[in-house]
Amino acid sequence: MTRWSTFHFREEDAVAAAAVIYEKSRGTWQWTRAMVVLPAIKVMIWLCLAMSLMLVVEKLSMAVTVLCVKLYRPLRPHRVYRWEPLPAIAGDDDPELGSYVYPAVLVQIPMFNEREVYHLSIGAACALTWPSDRLIIQVLDDSTDKTIRDLVQAECERWTKKGVSIHYISRDNRNGYKSGALREAMDFDYVKTCDFVAIFDADHQPPSDFLMQTIPFLIHNPDLALVQARWKFVNADECLMTRIQEMSLNYHFVVEQESGSSTIAFFGFNGTAGVWRISAVDEAKGWKDRTTVEDMDLAVRACLEGWKFVYVGDLNVRSELPSTYKAYRYQQHRWACGPACLFRKMASEIMRAKKASIWRKLFLIYNFFFARRIVSHIVTFFFYCVIIPLSVFFPEVKVPVWGVVLIPSIITFLNAIGTPSSMHLMLIWIFFENVMSLHRCKAVFIGLLEAGRVNEWIVTEKLGNMLQMKRMPSVAASKFWERFHFMEIGVGIWLLICAWQDFKYRTEQYYIFIFPSSLAFIIMGCGYVGR
Repeated sequence: MTRWSTFHFREEDAVAAAAVIYEKSRGTWQWTRAMVVLPAIKVMIWLCLAMSLMLVVEKLSMAVTVLCVKLYRPLRPHRVYRWEPLPAIAGDDDPELGSYVYPAVLVQIPMFNEREVYHLSIGAACALTWPSDRLIIQVLDDSTDKTIRDLVQAECERWTKKGVSIHYISRDNRNGYKSGALREAMDFDYVKTCDFVAIFDADHQPPSDFLMQTIPFLIHNPDLALVQARWKFVNADECLMTRIQEMSLNYHFVVEQESGSSTIAFFGFNGTAGVWRISAVDEAKGWKDRTTVEDMDLAVRACLEGWKFVYVGDLNVRSELPSTYKAYRYQQHRWACGPACLFRKMASEIMRAKKASIWRKLFLIYNFFFARRIVSHIVTFFFYCVIIPLSVFFPEVKVPVWGVVLIPSIITFLNAIGTPSSMHLMLIWIFFENVMSLHRCKAVFIGLLEAGRVNEWIVTEKLGNMLQMKRMPSVAASKFWERFHFMEIGVGIWLLICAWQDFKYRTEQYYIFIFPSSLAFIIMGCGYVGR
């Protein structure tokens, strides 16, 4: 046998062997596809549809509640709870009246390296209308930059010379972050003379009558623990990203907070722009630093002790939205990861609580945590960015039209009603939220599993007066490659492939939604969003 014929024989054997391997692999894939992959995808679709229905029912119920409150005046806070205006602050003719009528109030302003905004919050707190002998202000400065510490301390000294009782408090560590600072500040002897504590983050500026509007609720209603005001965003029109954020946060205040306040007298404390009854804080065992949402942690524990909360939607506190994508990503990670971790830690504690009614327990477990802070983040990413795009490769899989079109349309409309002036941005809001759902979903699993970045606390960057400037030379420019976010780009490429597959080979027309979603991921992944 010649060398050529031997080679030819071996080549034929190799081709035959390859054909056999291909047929076996093909058969294995066909079996796996029919017996494992298709059933798994169908199960995931129906799970996602069930979770989507949960969200729709939850959002519709909240919307109906808010509508009733708006239309029926007796359901509004000033009608449900006793509220009477406090007398005018005494002048020189009766200097002692303030000490007898007005309760002592503590104002806390926690901050960390807040160079651009520290003077705004301090100035607003010092301008609050309240008798000077009944108001104590604490500036809790955990700054690691000595220059900023000196600036904050100098600002406090300037107000002290004007007769304001303001205390500058700094620590040589950041143990517990914000909750640690708030907890340690409550140990000073003069705090024991105060009945209530108002908390404002460094970028929040309360109106001068803030205490005059909120404290009467606490004075006349001894079962109230918290009065929460609404945030009013000073930079909502700065860029498209801040407009989208405004839509989401307005929904949170106008619908979620209002409905919780009106139905169960509970909602999550926003960590700022609120006034607590100090005895309620003490009864709930004070501030804890076991998660990055110490505000929600305290609120849930106070709720389990039987305390009530009230949300006052017509009282606005000026605040700032993050205007860079990097800052917004960090903020959303903390806001999604923290509640998931808290749910893991408190689920059994909620069920064992003796002072809370069964309805409050069910509300906390199902409505407050599971539906709004677990299901909503998971289903938004997996259903619209994974399952539906994946289904285009499997002709046997059909997603009901009501699940693809009707449910997201209802959810989108309900989220937009809080900001009527931005209704025309609903489509952009959808695609922006799809991108952010990637980070929120990941953060939820990190929180539930207590993995990786579960306790990561990165203070949201604030710009303060720099927002009024066209250029911001003090903001350090990042390196070129640091603007790219490869996770978003990767998901964008995946969605682009799915959109092409659907356009070329399928008739469901999912590409109408998938293709713009892919562009949103890629654009935001390349850093072309925000200021």
